[in-house]
Amino acid sequence: MTRPLDVFAVARGQYENVGDVLLRRPLLRWARQAGRLHVYVGASPAGYDEGLDLQPDDVVYRSFGRWYAALLRAAAAGRAASVFKPGEIQLTLVGTKEHVAMLPAVALVRARGGAVVRVGAGARGFAPLPRLLVRPSVALTTYTRWRDERTAAYLGGGPAAPDLGVAEGSDDATLRAARDDGTDRDVLVLSLRTDVGPVPRPYPPPAALDAVARYAAAEGLRIHVVTQVRVDGERSQRLAADLGAELLDWPADLGHDVQEERLRAVYRGARVVLSDRLHVLIAALTEGAAPVPFQLDGSDKAARHLDTIGVHDVTVRADGRTADELVAALRHVSAQRSTALDALLHARERLRGVQADVVRVLGGRPSLVPDRVSVG
Repeated sequence: MTRPLDVFAVARGQYENVGDVLLRRPLLRWARQAGRLHVYVGASPAGYDEGLDLQPDDVVYRSFGRWYAALLRAAAAGRAASVFKPGEIQLTLVGTKEHVAMLPAVALVRARGGAVVRVGAGARGFAPLPRLLVRPSVALTTYTRWRDERTAAYLGGGPAAPDLGVAEGSDDATLRAARDDGTDRDVLVLSLRTDVGPVPRPYPPPAALDAVARYAAAEGLRIHVVTQVRVDGERSQRLAADLGAELLDWPADLGHDVQEERLRAVYRGARVVLSDRLHVLIAALTEGAAPVPFQLDGSDKAARHLDTIGVHDVTVRADGRTADELVAALRHVSAQRSTALDALLHARERLRGVQADVVRVLGGRPSLVPDRVSVG
């Protein structure tokens, strides 16, 4: 009798970030179709595991050492597959340690006939030296799909595919209806990041705040400031006060699952979302809002990931421009909401193909049920 496949996945993430749940949940769902899921979550807080939609049959590990030892045992027995976590790869000596530490395990998985899958990761930084540390684990991967074209060109091993976050949110029929009629959407969402570090992210200049207020008033939109990453809470409070906006913050006693439901409820009423957080834009797009990367610096992260989805030329640089220029820019890019939703629907079709590939490569049978989850 053939022993069942054990699929080992890392789902530990940035616990203060709802976006990390959005990335991991669909990949865990796909992996579960191929065998019993062994998932490492670390010291996850309340609501994180629920946000991941972990199932009673999943084997959940708080200790990386125990998870790794179980992976080695299953690999040696010829019944293991391994799934790298999606998300941003910080190409520093610290950020690449996971890829170096995993080399013995994934080498054993491959040597014993198992598969190694890497889907939904993207590089943060593109220096040549850290790339050399990641390349060996890329070479051992059976199936690779990066989440943006620049990372695919930089690290190799496979092409780009749409970000995993597009698999979540409202179903396709709801989004088609939203594409054809957005007249009942009367909310503008604003969410801006606060970076912790020696060089904090600048606060929007007065012209940018004036432009947001003027654009919202002209379009009959109520401004909602939201916190999808807990560290942004103080900035959200300041923005809401300066704009006289409604605030959806993230209280300390609310888990990821509850906060995601609250956020999606706002996004479902939004016509446009302005943010420099990639997964604020993606989550809001999957609920029918027009995504506008609202940048206070030269970062291209949101733009290059939206390009991979098929949403092009929607970035608005909010620094160094007059309020009149910004209002015109906001009016231009927000008018592309229907085009962005068409691109999202096409991206989901592409991602369903990736899902089928992942399940097949891991050794399972793809489910005939569409890979859709509506939260809230």
